Amino acid sequence: MLLAFVAVVVGLLLLIWSAEKFIDGAAATSRWLGLSPLLIGMLVIGFGTSAPEMMVSVLAAMQGNPGLAVGNAYGSNIANIGLVLGFVALIAPLAVHSSVIRKEMPLLVAVMLLTGYMLMDGWISRGEAVLLLAALGIFITVSIIQSRRHQADALTDEVTESLDSKPLSRGMAVMWTLVGLVLLVASSRLLVWGAVEIAVGFGVSDLIIGLTVVAVGTSLPELASSISALRRKEHDMVLGNVVGSNLFNSLAVVGLAGVITPIEAGREVLVRDWSVMTFMTLMMVLFAFSWRGRPRRINRLEGGVLFSLFVAYTGYMVSLVVMT
Repeated sequence: MLLAFVAVVVGLLLLIWSAEKFIDGAAATSRWLGLSPLLIGMLVIGFGTSAPEMMVSVLAAMQGNPGLAVGNAYGSNIANIGLVLGFVALIAPLAVHSSVIRKEMPLLVAVMLLTGYMLMDGWISRGEAVLLLAALGIFITVSIIQSRRHQADALTDEVTESLDSKPLSRGMAVMWTLVGLVLLVASSRLLVWGAVEIAVGFGVSDLIIGLTVVAVGTSLPELASSISALRRKEHDMVLGNVVGSNLFNSLAVVGLAGVITPIEAGREVLVRDWSVMTFMTLMMVLFAFSWRGRPRRINRLEGGVLFSLFVAYTGYMVSLVVMT
């Protein structure tokens, strides 16, 4: 059991470090390839911040632990909204200017409703997983088209400033992309092994471990990048990271795991985890959406509400482990 705990801690630390290097390398490489800053902000960084969840969930599904995969995805979504966005808004109110992000938020709500419908029968079948990946393909296509039509956006300026603050040569960008990817795979394998061993040792489901330890761990790169963005006053990037990551988690992470093996999701996933995830998503949209076309701020009180919901949910999940 001690070795499993060490594997989880080392795996998480290596996962956080490699995810940061992968995102920096991928964003810089995309810039060298001529991608627009808006597209980098919408897709490349969103994909990069979800890379840990993707690696962990795919490996878990391949090893016959699909509960860990879906728990990681939905638990990470909850952590992104409550821990990342809520905690950062507690530090400083977040001004939301980007029209692109405001357009993505209703899409995120629609994805939540779609996944809820899929979970009603207690399974995510391969066909439903393919549907999620198809929706991801449509989102990527629309994002590419949108990036060509809308060059002037607050997110564009913030992504440009972020890339300028960490300049990388073409060779270094490619190197860190590849190194980060390799280490992501290695650390994910270590983390999945440790998490499964802990679940077996405590006699709890891999779903519970995925919703708690693994979910919070794979959300730490988003927290680190969001605090860094806050220091640079890049508020739209904070919200953009959360919205983009949650879209990729719901579509790519669950979709890839479900294609590998159908995912059995008990009724508690729909009633408990999906409900909390969807409610927090609606709260985020309510707090961030500009109903009269004027810039909106997620204030400290609203950040505190999101963070409190995360703490309450995590506390309840931990109590399930303790009572087992």
